[in-house]
Amino acid sequence: MSVAALRLIHYRRLSTAGPPGVKRVLQWRDLRKVAKVTGAVIFGGCLFITYEVVALDKAVTIDTSAIFQEKYKSYIYLKATPSDEKENLAAGLTHKTRRELHKAARRLLELSSRVLRRSLDVKASTLMTQSLNPQEHFSHVDADPHEVALWVLLKRTQSSNKAIRMQAVQELADNHHWHDYQYQTAAQFLDQRTAVGLARTPQVDLRFFLSPPTLPVLEDGMSAEDGLRQLLASLPQSEVDKCVQYFTSLALRESTQSLAAQRGGLWCFGGNGLPYAQSLTSVPSEKVESFCLQALVQHSKVQSHCDHIVANGGLQLLQREYQLRRNSLKIQRNIVRIIGNLALNESVHQAIVQSGWVSVLAEMMQSPHVMQASHAARALANLDRETLQEKYQDGIYILHPQTRNKQPIKADVLFIHGILGAAFKTWRQKDRSILEEGDNESSDDYTECWPKSWLAADCPNLRILSVEYDSHLSDWMSKCPAENQRKSLAFRSQELLQKLKVAGVGQRPVVWVAHSMGGLLVKKMLLDAAEDPDMQELLKNTKGIMFYSVPHHGTFMAEYSVNVRYLLFPSIEVRELCKDSPALRNLNETFLDMAKEKEFKVLSFAETLPTNIGPMIKILVVPTQSADLGIGELIEVDVDHLNICKPEKKDSFLYRRSLQFIQDALHSYISH
Repeated sequence: MSVAALRLIHYRRLSTAGPPGVKRVLQWRDLRKVAKVTGAVIFGGCLFITYEVVALDKAVTIDTSAIFQEKYKSYIYLKATPSDEKENLAAGLTHKTRRELHKAARRLLELSSRVLRRSLDVKASTLMTQSLNPQEHFSHVDADPHEVALWVLLKRTQSSNKAIRMQAVQELADNHHWHDYQYQTAAQFLDQRTAVGLARTPQVDLRFFLSPPTLPVLEDGMSAEDGLRQLLASLPQSEVDKCVQYFTSLALRESTQSLAAQRGGLWCFGGNGLPYAQSLTSVPSEKVESFCLQALVQHSKVQSHCDHIVANGGLQLLQREYQLRRNSLKIQRNIVRIIGNLALNESVHQAIVQSGWVSVLAEMMQSPHVMQASHAARALANLDRETLQEKYQDGIYILHPQTRNKQPIKADVLFIHGILGAAFKTWRQKDRSILEEGDNESSDDYTECWPKSWLAADCPNLRILSVEYDSHLSDWMSKCPAENQRKSLAFRSQELLQKLKVAGVGQRPVVWVAHSMGGLLVKKMLLDAAEDPDMQELLKNTKGIMFYSVPHHGTFMAEYSVNVRYLLFPSIEVRELCKDSPALRNLNETFLDMAKEKEFKVLSFAETLPTNIGPMIKILVVPTQSADLGIGELIEVDVDHLNICKPEKKDSFLYRRSLQFIQDALHSYISH
């Protein structure tokens, strides 16, 4: 699609005739005498014509102080002509074509003048209360109603009244009849606030956004990998914990060649180690870039480092890497994760927008992959200071609403995964491969995250958050050798409580949904909140807790793995899960007392089928007696530990009962 701009409006001068502070606007019968075509240049099949007004005498009166405040630059975009017609166009436009172009230019100039005059006279209160109806309000203008609507909406996005601005953004996105050149005109006019608002509008047309600017050429011989290393080297090592220092030094020390020399070894940077086949002679650059990005994720969590990342060209470098690795969903997620962390700092919002990230995030929001869309949703939410006060730190993901929502949010539902779980995969639908034979459910109905797809549809006025934290069955799999001290329930509880506080959790009624060790973490967080004067609202607003196979009294699996060293070096999480451990006993007894006092609603699900642990071992991970908290309802389900939180389909008992519990716990809040 080729476009060329026809610049139309340029006021050269205003005469001094008329009362002080008031000038005169030319009537069309006079304009035809003074308007002239000052230039015509053909660029690859498109025509660029500039109309210049050389005098504005003898006209109707209008306040010139308002005119000087207007900076409208209007463009007409001509679509590309078929290749077989290009030669004729290049040879010279016909008299009829030139006449039509002149007519369109004059018409748009007249329209802009009248719309400007009209919009200046309409009060903000009227605009806010009346729907935009071009036929009603601008019936005297001889022009396409959509031309009128576009200019008025664009002007309204600049209003000092927030309600008017938000309505204008919504109406811009809702109108799907704009022409291509109108989208391009709007893209050049939008300010930062409006662009972010449009990007957070459901299924917005991506033509509203300017493409990312052309990236500077890298120095000779410098690769994307070199650029990432250079950026890491420029960042300070102060104010970061030992793990961030570890990530950075390892990423800087290891080159592609030295990594290749370690083939067959175990490199713990990625979490699971990197065993390489003996036949490999080099490590792909994509792998090394991924390691560097993981280090940058850690740095972007440090507020004082964000300005350094931006000042050293990090936004442009990440943009280049994003375009280079469009086929790598993991790399793209880590990049947008960094952008989301940077966006927590309002001082860099302008730099993020100017470097073209809004268009990238808007496109990613429409991805069919739930993880991609959710990472983009978090970044855009942190950029949107028009409608949101809360911010989403690393590991806190919005499952619903991911866009600006017309319905008021009445309550929060939080999902907390267990050991080796994650914010998205833990809550997916039961895998297709193990669905019962004869199930006629279409693969199109499969969801990667049932809280996002099913619960959001059934309870649209809920905010649904998913919390992610690192957990490992063995210290061999720990991301950082110095990280073990951070693995206890006590540390995680304090860390997550602060993140949830920044996200505004506790200001509304809350229901917690937890799987496995996530349930122990929920209990610890609520007990810690009870001791913190600043977290009393969270405790007060907790209305219900749903436990999926939570080992309230421990699990034989932890004890088993210690005895046979199946997992080599059991991590703190596994040791804390040992059956009847003093820590678990104390946690459970203390929580029970509080839950009874606060009258929390509780629902627990217990597994009845063993889970495959390795190729030859099956074990009932959390027996029913351990899953029984001692209060609330306990329901046994014929599934294993991994699938207890993964319903087969939307009309299955597991989902319907979970939905009923959430609705009952929040009935008095979400039913109105």
